[in-house]
Amino acid sequence: MASDALHRFVCLCRYLQDPCHVARFQQLCGVRGTFSKKPAEAGERDEELGVNGACVGQCQGDRAASGDSAHGLPGQRLRKSLNAAGNVEQDECSAAFLNGPSGRDTERDSKGTVKPLRRNSLTGDVGQEFIIENKFLFYLFTIGTELGNEMFFIVFFPFLMWNVDPYVSRQLIVVWAWVLFLGQSTKDLVRWTRPASPPVVKVEVFYNTEYSMPSTHAMSGTALPFCLFLLTCSRWQYPFMFGLSIALFWSVLVCISRIYMGMHSVLEVITGFLYSVLILVVLQPMLHDIDTFYLSHSYAPLVILLLHVGFSLVAFSLDSWSTSRGDTAQALATAAGAALASRLNHQLGLQPDPPEEALPLTLPLIDGALLTRSIMRLLVGVAVLLAVRAAMKVVAIPLACKIFGVPLDDVRKARQHAHVELAYRFMVYGTVAYCCVFLVPLLFGFLGLS
Repeated sequence: MASDALHRFVCLCRYLQDPCHVARFQQLCGVRGTFSKKPAEAGERDEELGVNGACVGQCQGDRAASGDSAHGLPGQRLRKSLNAAGNVEQDECSAAFLNGPSGRDTERDSKGTVKPLRRNSLTGDVGQEFIIENKFLFYLFTIGTELGNEMFFIVFFPFLMWNVDPYVSRQLIVVWAWVLFLGQSTKDLVRWTRPASPPVVKVEVFYNTEYSMPSTHAMSGTALPFCLFLLTCSRWQYPFMFGLSIALFWSVLVCISRIYMGMHSVLEVITGFLYSVLILVVLQPMLHDIDTFYLSHSYAPLVILLLHVGFSLVAFSLDSWSTSRGDTAQALATAAGAALASRLNHQLGLQPDPPEEALPLTLPLIDGALLTRSIMRLLVGVAVLLAVRAAMKVVAIPLACKIFGVPLDDVRKARQHAHVELAYRFMVYGTVAYCCVFLVPLLFGFLGLS
């Protein structure tokens, strides 16, 4: 019975991992590839891609091989079965999408072809052209996927810190950092590649060379809105269903956008969602105690540095150089810088949290003066942060290369050295976070924007 249940679970996982589902969803949303019509070559490439080229076709035939309880542990059989390529159905699926638009349709839509918005961060590849038939969905899911990218976070966290509630922002940064660390580290341990293309259209290629299981966009896109909701629903007075609806919409938009972009299978997105829920269940009850420790304990600065640098080194040791470990170090550096600056604010009596008897807080009346001041804070503050980031990027790489004796002829190659990349991320983003929490609010006071 256990063997049958395991086999059914494996078949379900393989079905959800099938890249053909991603391709069909993209086609339903008006995304069409411009693949060359060479099914045989596509089949060979899919065979090399391993698990992301696997379809459900082998489920019936694999029963005897993967369900044999006499050989191997259940976990080993599960991984082996998930990595078995369903070549026949994969070839048929790829062939169907390769034979997509006719020559007449391609000629008609040639003016509507677009390329991915950003180059691949590792290889510099600009990606393949594709055709967008539904502009609304394209822009909607582009917004959704940007909710998990760096530029969003460099605006979102400061906005919360400067205009809403520093207490909530501090704890949300903690959740974000650990969700990314656990998600990216899991990727480097599982080592599944992105969905096979063809049949999938790569609408985004920036993260294409990273591993894909689980989806860290889905993880952060689930953990952040629901943590924000849980932190504010009892702290601020607003309709419960309004907050829950916003969190749910945010999460669903980010999750679906990763399938639309061709970056993740359905299984990877579902796993990312469930993984983040599990992390949030464990971490959420401890957030207040963590925040109190960071602000007031005498050993907090040492613990903050050792913890965040140590876990960054762990992430760097899991696999060869990729953007995933750099993103992990970036999140941990941001969390460390924000924690140290928050402690300094607390020691100096700056930005005090409201007393417990003042809770729950009432939402202020949004008038012209409040809106203008909030927008000015955001514009001035983000401009300062971007300037600090640009200046630190100029300084950090040469300094790190000099410290660790790495040649600076090729910056991309230099950053493949773990110590250089780690030092670079902590110097740049630790400084940006420190400025965001401590220095920029002081500037607001000087400019009369407090």
